[in-house]
Amino acid sequence: MEFLLELGYIGVFIGCFLAATVVPFASDALLVGMLLAGGDVWLTVAWASAGNWLGGLTTYGIGHLGSWKWIEKHFKVKIETMVKQKAKVDKWGPPLALLTWIPFVGDLFALVLGFYKVNFAKSAAYMLIGKTFRFVAWAVLYLTVGAPQLF
Repeated sequence: MEFLLELGYIGVFIGCFLAATVVPFASDALLVGMLLAGGDVWLTVAWASAGNWLGGLTTYGIGHLGSWKWIEKHFKVKIETMVKQKAKVDKWGPPLALLTWIPFVGDLFALVLGFYKVNFAKSAAYMLIGKTFRFVAWAVLYLTVGAPQLF
C-alpha cells in the first residue's frame, strides 16, 4: 500500500506541474483525491506545492522567451498596449506572483511576469508562497472537516 501511495505522490507532482502550465486542470482535486486515498497530509501538500511551483516557473520561462515583436505580429497587440500593460506589471512587480495559484488566470500572471522579465528570484519566492498557501488551506480544510463519507 505504501508503494502505491508513493506512486500517487509522483502523480500529484506531475498533475500539479501540468496544471500550472498550459493544461487546464484542477490541481486542488488531485490534492484532495490523494488525501482521500490515505496520503499523508503534509507530504501531499509538499509534492503538490513543488509540482505546481515548478510548473509555474516553467510558464514564467515560456513567457520570458516571448518577444514584443512576435506578440505584435501574431496576436495583433499594439506596442502601445504592451507598454501600458508593462507599466501596470512594473507597479506591482514580483508580488503579482502570489496570485499565480488562482485557477485559469494564475497561469497568465506567471506568463506575463516572465514576458516582462520581472525579477525571477523574487517572483519565484512569491509564487512558492502563494501556491503553497493554497494547498495548505485545502489541507487544513480537509483536516478540519474530515473525509466525506462516500458509502
